[in-house]
Amino acid sequence: MNRKAISAVLSGTMLLSLMAGSMTTVQAAGKTKLTLWHIQTGEMANVIQGSVDRFMEANPDYDVEVVQKQNDTFKTDVSLAAQAGTLPDIFITWGGQTMYDYADQGLIADLTEYMNKDNYKDQFVDAGIAQCTYKDKIWAAPVENISVAGIFYNKDVFDKYNLEEPKTLDDLEKICDTLVENGVAPFALANATKWTGSMFFQYLATRYGGLEPFADAAAGKGSFENDAFEFAGTKIQDWVDKGYFCDGFNGMDDDSGQARALFYTGSAAMDLMGSWFTMTIAGENKQFLDDGKLGFFPFPEIPDSKADQSLCLGTIGDNLYVVSNKCADKEAAFKVIQSLLDDEAVKERTDLAKIIPLKSFKTSDPVVQEVLDTISKAKGIQLWYDQYLPSEVAEVHKTTSQEIFGKTITPAEADKELQDAMTAYLSKKGTASTEAESAETEA
Repeated sequence: MNRKAISAVLSGTMLLSLMAGSMTTVQAAGKTKLTLWHIQTGEMANVIQGSVDRFMEANPDYDVEVVQKQNDTFKTDVSLAAQAGTLPDIFITWGGQTMYDYADQGLIADLTEYMNKDNYKDQFVDAGIAQCTYKDKIWAAPVENISVAGIFYNKDVFDKYNLEEPKTLDDLEKICDTLVENGVAPFALANATKWTGSMFFQYLATRYGGLEPFADAAAGKGSFENDAFEFAGTKIQDWVDKGYFCDGFNGMDDDSGQARALFYTGSAAMDLMGSWFTMTIAGENKQFLDDGKLGFFPFPEIPDSKADQSLCLGTIGDNLYVVSNKCADKEAAFKVIQSLLDDEAVKERTDLAKIIPLKSFKTSDPVVQEVLDTISKAKGIQLWYDQYLPSEVAEVHKTTSQEIFGKTITPAEADKELQDAMTAYLSKKGTASTEAESAETEA
């Protein structure tokens, strides 16, 4: 985690304001006050507030303040609160290195005892619990939406050109060649956002090498200068040369919906996107869903690869809820988290097309069911690189990925730049740990 001095970014007044807004577990009017930070918006923010309201009605000795923050604002605020020692009692993380750092630094509570009580953890899909586990302890609950990436396609386009869902990468390339020959962009892609294109890089590397190359490189036991990442970058640039992506892809912003407009009209046939794509379409072009035009298939296999081809890219639980180690009533805080998935909340989340990480979850949506079938067959999940990696390294990954698409950098150069960033982070982290141990010894 970034350990820059708070004084470099906050005035004393701002720091006091932050501290006042995030002090953990205080007594208010005879009640124990807890604070929860989340980043959900719209109806989902109402679902969370309703869950907490039900908790407070059932537990009148508690007053829970729910604070909704924008994604980027949250990331800044939670980092500053961690440095100031004023983390809220309950907040979200995405797992990966950030959660590991929280655990190693003693910032979050070990939830293993609570997750084991009454076999509560067994209600969740196994991959969700695995994502919340570090050093054989459970540090979080996988509450929010299952978000895994796969390829969504326009059924009308596939029907028009007699195309079938591909099983292998070769099959996919044949489909793309047919589409290019007929003036259709195989993939809609808005890559000014960077993370959108990086999903191609991540999936290709995972299909080629499995989970180990990335995990080893991120842990300092391996390197990003690895055949798996070289393959991913080379394949992307080959696809760029063949015209597999819509025109102007590196200049399109995903939030604007330009690339999706191509997808809806059939000017582009496919979109590699997270499973939230169904919710996005429901919000901006529900007729497309109602007409049964949306199809889905998992990212195709590389038959001669030794890697497990069932692996998915994404996150099981999306937002993982953790409890601050400074929270004076950790059991109550955990019960607040449980309230976010009470029976009423599960119904509300299902109605909003959320894919809930519970083994009991059912859906009537055929596309969502295909996503669930893909997840159920997966023997592992590759967490999004930009959520697994420390922030400064994640940014290098996204930037170099975009540059690979733009062909302003070679795959080998991109891999070296990413490895240099990872090495610098690990060196800084090691120095910080040594200094902390020295200070503790002197004290």
